[in-house]
Amino acid sequence: MTIRILPAVGDPDAARSLSGLLGQLPGVEPSAPVGDSTLLLDTLASLAAASLEELPEVVLVHERIAPAPALELIREIALRFPAVGVVLATADAGPALYSAAMDAGARGIAGIPLSYDELAARVQGAAQWATGVRRHLGGGGDPLAAGPGGKLVAVAGAKGGVGTTVTAVQLALAARAAGRKVALVDLDLQSGDIASYLDVQFRRSIADLAQISDISPRVLQDAVFTHQTGLGLLLAPGEGERGEEVTDRTARQVIGALRSRFELVVVDCGTQMTSAGAAAVEIADIALLVTTPDVVAVRAAKRMVRLWDRLQIRKAEETVTVVNRHTRSAEIQPQLVQRATGTTVARTAIPAGFKELQPAVDSGRMQDLDAKSAVKQALWGLAGELGLVDAAPRAAAAAPPTGAATRPGAAASAPCRGCGGAMP
Repeated sequence: MTIRILPAVGDPDAARSLSGLLGQLPGVEPSAPVGDSTLLLDTLASLAAASLEELPEVVLVHERIAPAPALELIREIALRFPAVGVVLATADAGPALYSAAMDAGARGIAGIPLSYDELAARVQGAAQWATGVRRHLGGGGDPLAAGPGGKLVAVAGAKGGVGTTVTAVQLALAARAAGRKVALVDLDLQSGDIASYLDVQFRRSIADLAQISDISPRVLQDAVFTHQTGLGLLLAPGEGERGEEVTDRTARQVIGALRSRFELVVVDCGTQMTSAGAAAVEIADIALLVTTPDVVAVRAAKRMVRLWDRLQIRKAEETVTVVNRHTRSAEIQPQLVQRATGTTVARTAIPAGFKELQPAVDSGRMQDLDAKSAVKQALWGLAGELGLVDAAPRAAAAAPPTGAATRPGAAASAPCRGCGGAMP
C-alpha cells in the first residue's frame, strides 16, 4: 500500500524542499503542496465527499501555513476528517508545543530542518494510525496490504512443548511462499527458539531496540535479519536476562514499525505471558492459542484464556485455538476443546507426526520440512484458513492432513475420562 501525503506549506521555498524530501521516502506518494489552510480544508472536503478511501493517509502541516494558525488547522482536520493522520513540521519541537499539538489532534511532530529518518518515522506512524481508523470505519481494504496496517498474528502456547514455535514458523513460511512480505518476531524472551529452528546466528535482537525511543527504518533494518527464505527475523535475545528490557511499550513500538514495512507480522509469544507478549496478543488481528488434545494442555489453555480475560487483553470469543498433535482416536476432540475454553477452534487440526518433524528440527532447518509431510500440509492449510495466503498453498492442497478435523462435527466428540466428561 502506498502512503499518500498532502503537504500544506505556505512558503514556496519550504514547499519545494519538503516535496523533494517526501519524494525520497519509500512507499510514499506526495501530492502537490497546497499553499493555505482554506484550500487544504476544501481539498480534503471534496475528497471525503467522493469516498473515505480518496482521503490521503497523512497531511503534513507546516508551521508557516496561513491564514489559520497551524494548531487550529490541525484541530479542524482532526474534527472533520478523523481518518487522516496529521504531522506538524515545526522548528520548535519542545515539550510545550508537542503537548499542544497532541491535544489538537496531531499524530506526530517533525523538527525543522527536516531529516530523512525522523520524517519517515513520523509519516509511517501517522499513516498506520489512519489505516487502523479506516479499518474500524469500514474502509480497511485489503487486510494484508503492504505498508501501514500490515496484519499481525500472535501465536501463544497453552503450555510448554505444545508446538507454538513450529506453528509460528510454518505460518510465516506459508505466507512467504505465497509472495507476502513477512516478518517473524520471537517474543519468547527467555527461551526463544526461532533462531535454532531456522539455523540463524545473529548478534542483534529485539532487546537492542528496547532503549530506542524513535525506531527509524534504518534502525529497524539493522535489527532485522533477512533469512534465506525471505523472512525478516527479529530474534529473542541470546541472554535470557535481557528479556526484562523488552517492555510492553517496546513491543508496541517495534510491532508498529514492523507493520509499516511488512504485509504480515507473525509473533511467537511463547507460553509465559510477559508484558511484551500480552501487548502483542492485545493488538493482534488474529490471536492463536496452541494446545494439544490432552487434559493437562487443555486445562492450561483454559487458564490462559481466563488470564487474558482478567487482564482485559483479549476475550475468549476473539481467540482462535489450534489443536496440535490431533488423532482421530483421541478422547479429547476439537469440539470438546471449544466447549472447555470458550474459544473458536480452528477447523484445521494439526496431526501428530513427530517423526516427520524430527529431521528438520534436529538440523535446525524447518524450512526444509518435506512438502509431503502431513504436519506441513495441515499448518499451511491453517494459513489458508486464517487468510494469510490468497489461496491454499500447494503443500496444503496436495492431500488432506491425516487425522485432521476439518469442520466441527467431522470427528465425533468422545467424553473425556480424565476430566469426567467436561474440562474443569
